[in-house]
Amino acid sequence: MRAHMVMLVFRKDWCEIKRNWQIFFPIVVVPFLISVLLPTLIIVTPSLSSISGPPMENSTAMMRNLPSQVRDELVGMNAWQALVYVMSLYFFAPFFLIIPLMASSVIASDSFAGEKERKTIEAILATPISDSELLLGKMLVSFIPSMIVTAASFAIYTTVIDVFSFEIFDGRLLLPNPVWLMLIFGVAPTIALAGIGLTVMISARVKGVREAQQISSILLLPILMLVLGQISGAIFLGPTVVAILIAAFVVVDLIVFYIGLRSFKREEILPRLS
Repeated sequence: MRAHMVMLVFRKDWCEIKRNWQIFFPIVVVPFLISVLLPTLIIVTPSLSSISGPPMENSTAMMRNLPSQVRDELVGMNAWQALVYVMSLYFFAPFFLIIPLMASSVIASDSFAGEKERKTIEAILATPISDSELLLGKMLVSFIPSMIVTAASFAIYTTVIDVFSFEIFDGRLLLPNPVWLMLIFGVAPTIALAGIGLTVMISARVKGVREAQQISSILLLPILMLVLGQISGAIFLGPTVVAILIAAFVVVDLIVFYIGLRSFKREEILPRLS
């Protein structure tokens, strides 16, 4: 495999994608909502009012359903500190898995279907480049920006949480911690790669970007189930669970890449898209 040919595909696709606001708009807006709006609502807004009453009583009941290891971390905290701690470090964690999957899927949906809409698919398929080089280049142009957005969103979220909770915890910084570092730099890349591989294969078989995006949106369902599981207490994203997720998605990545390389035949793309 020739690295310079892979980067040629990457640079060509990147020049086209960065001019398309329809691709960049959701990639910017969704991470902003998750990394800024969510922590602001949970920390700043309630602090402007009384923390007593039914909402706090409901949160206290919620705390009793937490795993024992989390309850141990809350020893010595008052109800307000415990609520901010659990929401910031645990309940919001699955939302950050939406960012790499969403960002990479939006870009990957444009990989081949976008080429067809722009009438450039024939030129790229006629390029003297191997199938594996073409596929890897298409995947890199989705993976690299999605991980940059994910890392930037985590940095912003960490800053917002630490700034707003500084006085609440008497100068203690909540983030970053080992679990979140595993989540952002372990789970996020592996889940992004799985989503990219599947979305690129979908994009090579459909007629347009919208169709590819609609089908690839199904990939968000497992993450939404993880969010619901975390909120309900059925799943707890501790170190063990995060490590299992990393291992599981590594296996999924290998399976997806194997199937993708075996099934990807660029001479079959034009008949499928016509």
